[in-house]
Amino acid sequence: MAQHPTIQDFMKQFPDDDACLDYLMQLRHGESLDCPKCGKHGRFARIKKQRAYSCQWCGHHIHPMVGTPFHRSHTPLQKWFYAMYLFCTTRHGVPAKELQRQLGVSYPTAFRMAHLIREYMGSVDGDPPLTGHIEVDETYVGGKRKGRKDGFTGRGAKGKTIVMGILERQGQIFTKVVPNASRLSLIPPIFKRIKAGTRISTDEWPPYKILTALGYDHGMVHHGAKEWANGDTHVNTLEAFWSVLKRGIRGTHIHVSPKHLPKYLGEFEYRYNLRKQPHQMFPRLLANL
Repeated sequence: MAQHPTIQDFMKQFPDDDACLDYLMQLRHGESLDCPKCGKHGRFARIKKQRAYSCQWCGHHIHPMVGTPFHRSHTPLQKWFYAMYLFCTTRHGVPAKELQRQLGVSYPTAFRMAHLIREYMGSVDGDPPLTGHIEVDETYVGGKRKGRKDGFTGRGAKGKTIVMGILERQGQIFTKVVPNASRLSLIPPIFKRIKAGTRISTDEWPPYKILTALGYDHGMVHHGAKEWANGDTHVNTLEAFWSVLKRGIRGTHIHVSPKHLPKYLGEFEYRYNLRKQPHQMFPRLLANL
């Protein structure tokens, strides 16, 4: 399996801010283009001391950072690229304190950069199609007490946020913060993304029992009876993802607020969905700028 690009690979491709800006310009506009103002075709020349390029005919400016996470940022572009590289080459993410230390920026700047990169990773990952054998489960994130599924509001899970996951065996994953573990919260995301007739494995949580009536090939395992698998009916793959997510939050970030949790989910989804192509994680982020 191909590995992540090394730090030497990164520095060779992006030795300074100029190389990063040139990359953005060529990626988003090409080496030459029709000027949006005068309509003439030609090359745009770099403007010194500005993050912009000008038309060789009329002087119209193009700012390649507009529409990217870096827009309006005064942080050097190479530091943004390196922060993205760090997010793609770690398993559990990068805390703002680590970005602050490695980039030499203030903590508020590092915090803002981290959240913008997480949001961007989630947007690049998108909403993948899920087919084949599907696992559906939900988990409780945050709080000090272990969560239990004691009813639709999750009694025993005070201070926790409920996250549901829909995972394709050997494929990709979709996660979503839901207000509670009721049928109204858990079934619509399944119905929206999974075609009728698809095989779905869940645990015995009551809201999932309607899946057969909705036309799905539904199988259950009874965790309450210590049954973790019945043939190939199980949610063990999704449980493994929950473990990685929670270890990442506890070990790397300590605490994640419900407000920001969707961004962290997007980040962990991105890395999971490209787990078989780690060498593509960073290039894919760059290619979608």
